[in-house]
Amino acid sequence: TLVRRQARILDAGSGMGRVAAYLHEQGHRVIAAEPDPRLIEQSRRTYPDVEVLPHDILGLTDEVLSTPAGPWKFDLVTCVGNVISFVAEGTEVAVLARLRQLLAPGGRILVGFHLQDGPQTARRVSPDQFAAEVRAAGLVVDHRFGGYDLRPADDQYAVWILRADPDSAS
Repeated sequence: TLVRRQARILDAGSGMGRVAAYLHEQGHRVIAAEPDPRLIEQSRRTYPDVEVLPHDILGLTDEVLSTPAGPWKFDLVTCVGNVISFVAEGTEVAVLARLRQLLAPGGRILVGFHLQDGPQTARRVSPDQFAAEVRAAGLVVDHRFGGYDLRPADDQYAVWILRADPDSAS
């Protein structure tokens, strides 16, 4: 519901590839990016039709994303399953800014992560802290929910729909 048919979608931190594969099956043009070699291998084995780039978000340079027509710009970037809470400490704003740079005009970013009871090694981030990082990266929050079923925001899980801030110079 976030994009038109045959949209260009980046699944950033695609893990084993389930989300990317589902979106590909729905007819979208999907590129997955995953830095973990074991997950890349699993994804390529399980979903051979999905292109997986062996890069983290900051490694998704224009050169990496180049085609004969130029670098890709995406109608939607998915960054779900706690990916954003596993980025290297101190890179949070840079990661969000890079995702913003990858958006096509009118594009959006879908982010989801645990606020409580998430993976023990994940960064703990409050909604206010994440909202500040979003603003610092030149993005704005269009919506925040408590889950992918779009239930009201709660203190357990956060789903965010972001877009580029048209007033941001960054």
